[in-house]
Amino acid sequence: MAEIVIVPDRAAAGALVADEIAALIARRPDAVLGLATGSTPLPVYEALRSRLAGADVSRVRGFALDEYVGIDPGHPESYRSVITREVVRPLGLDPARVRTPDGTLDGIEHHGEDYEEAIAHAGGVDLQLLGIGTTGHIGFNEPGSSFASRTRVKTLTQQTREDNARFFDSVDDVPTHCITQGLGTILDARHLVLLAFGEGKAAAVAGAVEGPVTSSLPGSAIQLHPHVTVVVDESAASRLAHADYYRYAYARKPAWQGL
Repeated sequence: MAEIVIVPDRAAAGALVADEIAALIARRPDAVLGLATGSTPLPVYEALRSRLAGADVSRVRGFALDEYVGIDPGHPESYRSVITREVVRPLGLDPARVRTPDGTLDGIEHHGEDYEEAIAHAGGVDLQLLGIGTTGHIGFNEPGSSFASRTRVKTLTQQTREDNARFFDSVDDVPTHCITQGLGTILDARHLVLLAFGEGKAAAVAGAVEGPVTSSLPGSAIQLHPHVTVVVDESAASRLAHADYYRYAYARKPAWQGL
């Protein structure tokens, strides 16, 4: 089962996960990170700034989960721009070693396969950061996604477009399609770290962690992975039936195990 870590707030979550990533990079200077976008992973990226200050990160590689299809890569809300702004520049990573899926329309039918090949060529992802949407999606794998799916083009649900409208002038400006790592691609990563904050994510978290494994809630795919850490605040943990046990187990976890 996934390890569930309940923390007081976003800052505590960011510090905890940043420590793990910094330790990974110290052990493996060419570590491959799976990078999520949106507001959820921001506390991790912010905490990493101090932890990686002065460290040699020139060989660290990164792969973003997804990208909008048809958006100008230079648009401030393209995930290429977001990753550059929130991760690459603040952490001093080499831009040439950090990739996002190619969402340009020219050749779109091949971009998923190309991305899969790039991840495989890098040796696979060591640690994949994940958020979870209110529909239960991880990456842009909406309900109904196959657990064996690979990087491909998907149609976003109206709910996801409305959730993401806060980053655009209006919901009409949110692209309808995306290119996303598949659930099978995500499950290939060696360590999954899923973060969630706020009451609005409580139902999705409970379903992903304690509910049945079902394509109706793509986040439940994490139950199939051997090394998963779920870091949530008290609000996001509010619907977990076994929250007391998760607190008990984490308080007694051997320090050498890390996350």
